[in-house]
Amino acid sequence: MGETANRSEYWLFCSFTYSPLYIHRLQKLHYATNNHHKSSTPMSTFEFATATRIIFGAGTLTQLGPLAAAFGSTALLVTGRTPQRREKVAQQIGSHDIRSHNFVVTNEPTIDVVEAGANQARQLGCDVVISVGGGSAIDAGKAVAALATNPGRPLDYLEVIGAGKPLVADPLPFIAIPTTAGTGTEVTKNAVLASTAHAVKVSLRDNRMLPNIALIDPELTYDMPPAITATTGMDALTQVLEPYVSHLATPITDGFCREGLRRAARSLCTVFHNGDDAAAREDMALCSLFGGLALANAKLGAVHGIAGPLGGMFPAPHGAVCGKLLPAATAINIAALHSREPENPALARYTKVARILTGDPNAQAKDAVTWLDALGEELALPGLGTYGIGKSDFANLIAKSSRSSSMKGNPIVLMDEEILEIVRRSL
Repeated sequence: MGETANRSEYWLFCSFTYSPLYIHRLQKLHYATNNHHKSSTPMSTFEFATATRIIFGAGTLTQLGPLAAAFGSTALLVTGRTPQRREKVAQQIGSHDIRSHNFVVTNEPTIDVVEAGANQARQLGCDVVISVGGGSAIDAGKAVAALATNPGRPLDYLEVIGAGKPLVADPLPFIAIPTTAGTGTEVTKNAVLASTAHAVKVSLRDNRMLPNIALIDPELTYDMPPAITATTGMDALTQVLEPYVSHLATPITDGFCREGLRRAARSLCTVFHNGDDAAAREDMALCSLFGGLALANAKLGAVHGIAGPLGGMFPAPHGAVCGKLLPAATAINIAALHSREPENPALARYTKVARILTGDPNAQAKDAVTWLDALGEELALPGLGTYGIGKSDFANLIAKSSRSSSMKGNPIVLMDEEILEIVRRSL
């Protein structure tokens, strides 16, 4: 599993900046290694932000009690629909004299849901928020922790459909405990929320929303059924691929992405067919974590640029949508780069992606598309048409996708007809 997998705890400061001399040396190596074209200008500085403290390893849930007690004595426990998880976490924190109040999130969080959660946290005098579950539970808890301490309504702070104001006050302390291996939201500074009124998903985002503690225990993912393993795993894979080819990639995010790609390539199919494979479960938990670390600092791309709006328009599982869009988006990006920006360094990066995924040192960029198509077939990912998407929805979806914040990391600006072609190929 490698040295990283054997470490139970990682300490990462919320934000740090390297010295200019170190950055210069690192960037020279970075650009030389990745065959950037001669006109590339090395970055003079960059910033990396993540959860204050990351704890990883099988069985680490047992550390939750003292960790939570350091923040307060009354917790809002945000969970999904699985009562066993609530009971396990409540027992862990109860043994350290922490009162807990449940807030259950049954679907992807909406603006109204997190507003209700924030009101509940205030009324009950909660001084810490703990989320245990998939991306929905963690995003909901993250938003609740932020809104509980800030005045006004959620729309005051939301991107795209709202005013996009920064938070006024620090959120409540927040602990994120993922039970799926997909979203990586345990180490990001945004919460994705659905607006039923606008039929779109948007982000509540602020640097202070980074979790105080991300506790990743791979044992919590062991009971995921194959279908959920597949869709969350495709989300994780997408989130180490898109930041790697992003025009905002950095030497730090590159390392997370390459390692995440390797682990997903060797373990996603394995764990889909054999959920009891502990080593493969750990690989995917790390891939998910690395994807969160990467996307929070290098952004995403066309897959998430389309998946976000699509998920707001149709009841489609996010990971399944990402998995189906990924081969087509990869193919269209490669074609657009060859056509309009043949010197763009992202082309060389797609070649590296192909070589990592296939294990073939001579693979070319197009081979990544073939590999991803075959993976989708093996995981039995349904076409987007399954969720009711038709030609009459294309214009609205493309308009929303082109404005999506996730699209800003794509290695090349796509034309509307190219976005449309991605959707068509994914039906």
